[in-house]
Amino acid sequence: MEAQRKIIHCDCDCFYASIEMRDNPELAGKPIAVGGLPQRRGVVATCNYEARKFGIHSAMASATARKRCPELIIIRPDMEKYRRASQQIHAIFRSYTNLIEPLSLDEAYLDVSACEQFQGSATRIAGAIREEVRERVRITISAGIAPNKFLAKIASDWNKPNGQFVIRPEEVDAFVANLPVKKLHGVGKVTASKMKRLGIIKCGDLRQLDQDQLQKYFGSFGERLHQLSLGIDNRPVQTERVRKSVSVENTYASDLPTLQNCLEELPGLMQQLSLRIDKISANYSIHKQFIKIKFHDFVQTTVEMLSENCDRQNFIKLCEDGFARGSKPVRLLGIGVRLTPKQELTATAEALDQLSFALEEES
Repeated sequence: MEAQRKIIHCDCDCFYASIEMRDNPELAGKPIAVGGLPQRRGVVATCNYEARKFGIHSAMASATARKRCPELIIIRPDMEKYRRASQQIHAIFRSYTNLIEPLSLDEAYLDVSACEQFQGSATRIAGAIREEVRERVRITISAGIAPNKFLAKIASDWNKPNGQFVIRPEEVDAFVANLPVKKLHGVGKVTASKMKRLGIIKCGDLRQLDQDQLQKYFGSFGERLHQLSLGIDNRPVQTERVRKSVSVENTYASDLPTLQNCLEELPGLMQQLSLRIDKISANYSIHKQFIKIKFHDFVQTTVEMLSENCDRQNFIKLCEDGFARGSKPVRLLGIGVRLTPKQELTATAEALDQLSFALEEES
């Protein structure tokens, strides 16, 4: 019988904002956001808890955030500084385990099943990691400890900020039975509303559906929902993350009023995209091209086609098709390619990951 996994999900608390407050003590206690400027149609990358009290959140337009909180201090991101802090944090992770799956600069899964420090106690290991991050990087980090990735990620959010939460193997069944279904990975607003109409509020309710009902209401996603409602997630910690796409995009200070204006932006975007593709071309093959368009009213559309390269004419055709869906001024234009790993083993891992979390359109 396979040994029970011990998974820790580590998630820094409002990472970019925490770094800025660390480096400028005068910001303490003030509402701050890191992101683009309101006058240049910027968006909020993250904000501190003082700003969140005003309803500000990541991906919100900076202009909207400033309206909600006129005193909001908006800081332009310093990605190099954040990367250095992330490297420090990951060095701390590696002192406990090499089984690390980074999700972003400030978030990662750790498999500490074989760790011998603290007599193998994942709870004490998580506490030690948080203490080291606080002392050496001078920011706070929250942690979730559980037998699998799904539950560890939920647990890390349970006592935020600057806390940790443990779900022990013997607690899984009762914990998940009372877990709101909206907490399940892949359950967005559309599915959550559908579940509510069906009287499915908690995972315990979801468990009552048989396979035919799961298929009827949720299609291929039904089986995965059933597994999660039982607290089952067998995905291992993947030490090598598989890139699924590469893209570039630009939000314009003034709307692009016509299709021709959009087409004139393509050469510059293609040059940026080409530079990014060159960095990974040894490990990946292109299998699709796509264009993302966000119109002035924030309605968004994505168009893609099968392709084995980064063809200019294809992007032109995609842009024409995408613009025709709205035929109105464009505030954001992006282009990109979908990728396939060249190594068969890695490609299989990606396919399994996609199968595990088949997301719906609202996610």
